[in-house]
Amino acid sequence: METLIGQGKAPAQANGAAAAVKDSSDEHFMADVIDASMTVPVIVDFWATWCGPCKQLGPMLEKAVQEAKGAVKLVKIDVDKNPAVAGQLRIQSIPAVYAFFQGRPVDGFMGAQPESQVKQFVQRLAKTAGAAAGPSPIDEALEHAEAALKEGDAATASAIFGQVLQHEPENLAAIGGLVRCLVKAGDLKAARAQLAKAPANQANDKAIAAARAALELAEQAGQKQGGLEELKAKLAKDPNDHQSRYDLALALYGGGQTEPALDELLELFRRNRGWNEDAARKQIVKIFEALGPTDPLTLSARRRLSSLMFS
Repeated sequence: METLIGQGKAPAQANGAAAAVKDSSDEHFMADVIDASMTVPVIVDFWATWCGPCKQLGPMLEKAVQEAKGAVKLVKIDVDKNPAVAGQLRIQSIPAVYAFFQGRPVDGFMGAQPESQVKQFVQRLAKTAGAAAGPSPIDEALEHAEAALKEGDAATASAIFGQVLQHEPENLAAIGGLVRCLVKAGDLKAARAQLAKAPANQANDKAIAAARAALELAEQAGQKQGGLEELKAKLAKDPNDHQSRYDLALALYGGGQTEPALDELLELFRRNRGWNEDAARKQIVKIFEALGPTDPLTLSARRRLSSLMFS
């Protein structure tokens, strides 16, 4: 992987023509940006040595581009030394970032951005190129693994996620997928160990968050296994026994009965939404996170929850 290029250095010469990050100039803009963008998206970072926000944004862009592993390139242009292209693009303030693909500007932004948005910007460009070139082998493998897991074949899904991690040890989708496979198999200790391999600064990534939610739900449910009939009997005697209803929901979820578990939590929320520091709603949201935003159960239960919240 290329070493990150610092601000203000002479044009960087990478080990090979396909450097992910390089400095450029007005003279080489056509070759470094327009021509290069015919094969992969090229991000152009217009900056200057006196620009404080540029010094914050530059390393974020470089890191995100390096993580894209060749799917996107970054070209850095010092506007003080190279004013011509910046003038043609009518850049009035910096940092200014433009993205080119197949010879044309396709995206961009002005000013400093949070690292998460910078990463999303780069990933979006990589997907744009991928749509033109077709899915990568890694993306195809992840799709097959997710399909297998959805069909209940955790063993096949686990094997595929493991193969992806052999090639990309920090692939967040594969880490999260493997955690969910281990949860499905009931090996919660191994799932917890696998989850710990995710970078600490990626804890809010959707794949990692979903895996963490699935693991926490399984751990909670493990403490409530059994006693379904006893809990149902308690509720039949006293429908306002909120603890028993909550425990029943956890036990149902632990037994693979996700929809009935959501039904009980929604009923608990309807009866007493603030019970135990909003426990019912928090548990519902955690199940949504584990299922994913597009799962049919998430969609239907979310509508029901919204209806209760605003009734």
